[in-house]
Amino acid sequence: MSQYEATVLVPIARRMEAIGDHTGAPGPTRFERRDPDEGGGDTTTPGSGTTVLTETAKPKLKRPPMFKVILLNDDYTPQEFVVHVLEIFFGMSHEKARQVMLTVHMSGSAPVGIYPRDIAETKSEQVNEYAQQNKYPLLSTVEMTD
Repeated sequence: MSQYEATVLVPIARRMEAIGDHTGAPGPTRFERRDPDEGGGDTTTPGSGTTVLTETAKPKLKRPPMFKVILLNDDYTPQEFVVHVLEIFFGMSHEKARQVMLTVHMSGSAPVGIYPRDIAETKSEQVNEYAQQNKYPLLSTVEMTD
C-alpha cells in the first residue's frame, strides 16, 4: 500500500463508512482495493504496480406495482355468503365485511384489497373458485392501482 493510500484514501473511506448517509440514500459506499496485476482492474498498464480503488454501491430497490382485487355485485349471491368470503379471504371483521358487502351491493363493485400482482391474482382466483364450488355467480377481478 502506498503512503498516499495509507494516509489519504483509507482514512477517507473509513470516515465515509462510519458517517453513512442520513439523507435516505442507500447505505455507505464501499471501496475495494484491487491490484491490476492480479486481474483486479484494467484501467492501468499491467505490471505498473498501481492500485485501483473501485466503488461498489447497493442496488436501488423499487416497490412492486400494486393491484386492487375488486368484488362485483350480482343479484343471486346471498349477502351472508359475500360477508363470509370477505372474512375468510380478506381477513375482515364481520362488521367491516358487512360494510364492504353493502358498498358492493349499492355501487355494483368495490375494491376489497390491494396487493402485489401475484397475491391479488391468487386471491381473486380463490374467491371465484370458492363461489363456483358453492354454486354462486360471485366474481372478482384484478386491476392495477393508480
